[in-house]
Amino acid sequence: MWHYPNNVNGPFNIYSYFVGSNPVTSVNPTPIFPKINKTAFLSPFTYIVGDVTIRNNTYVGPFVSIRADEGTPFFIGSNCNLQDGVILHGLKNKHVEVNNRKYSVYIDDEVSCAHGALIHGPCQIDKKVFIGFKAIVYHAQVGEGSFIASGAVVTGGVTLRPGSFVPPGAHIDNQKKADSLSNVPKNEQEFAQEVQRVNQEFPSAYSFVFGKNRCTCGLSC
Repeated sequence: MWHYPNNVNGPFNIYSYFVGSNPVTSVNPTPIFPKINKTAFLSPFTYIVGDVTIRNNTYVGPFVSIRADEGTPFFIGSNCNLQDGVILHGLKNKHVEVNNRKYSVYIDDEVSCAHGALIHGPCQIDKKVFIGFKAIVYHAQVGEGSFIASGAVVTGGVTLRPGSFVPPGAHIDNQKKADSLSNVPKNEQEFAQEVQRVNQEFPSAYSFVFGKNRCTCGLSC
């Protein structure tokens, strides 16, 4: 049973988020509604607009902003987690190419984006990447299994080879710096794996808590 102070009036626990098509502008003249797998979970106060694809069992935390209103489209794979306060946005007409298709932001399967991270297109994040607290990835390609630690910045058109470790607070803005990075330490690999394990349980667990029935569009019915 829930207990509230006598002087507080409801309603309580309003489950609310915004999912909609992008606004029509000269930059992005065609309104497109997001395509969200019914097994993904959108937390309260999530904001998603435009040509965004979110695949199965992905967890989107509170106050996440995914705005495909300028750079577009965005792709977010299966079993990803975008934690509280993560921001995704992209620059107009700037793309990465994956499987012969252009994307503003491409995030592959089992990627973890920790609290407050900023992912800005054009960028490609490959499988099993960990992006730490308040880290920034902009105009970059991040190889599979890489670990970007808290407060780090990866930018400048660089490509991180698979398994690269970006130390806390590092600023990787040219290819020479990117090529000099060491491999991900074992303890950080284990940490990233545990984050994945925990967050993969959240979509189904939170769906049960909120008692939601989901349409194929991703909205509550």
